[in-house]
Amino acid sequence: MGIVKISEQMHENLRLTSGALSRSINAQAEHWLRVGMLAELNPNLAYADICQLLIQAERQAEGSSADKDAAVAQAA
Repeated sequence: MGIVKISEQMHENLRLTSGALSRSINAQAEHWLRVGMLAELNPNLAYADICQLLIQAERQAEGSSADKDAAVAQAA
């Protein structure tokens, strides 16, 4: 696990959004990182399509001992 420095404004956005969506701040940041990564790798996909990729990756990770991040990268 690494430490990433972010701006105070981004931290505040994470704090507010994580509370609204019942996630930890770290979980919200990780979610945004995954969505952003997939958006950059697949600029033609809509947000709903990216969510479907994340769901597919979760299913693949549940079915094996594979790491979720590896499953996300494979789904992309």
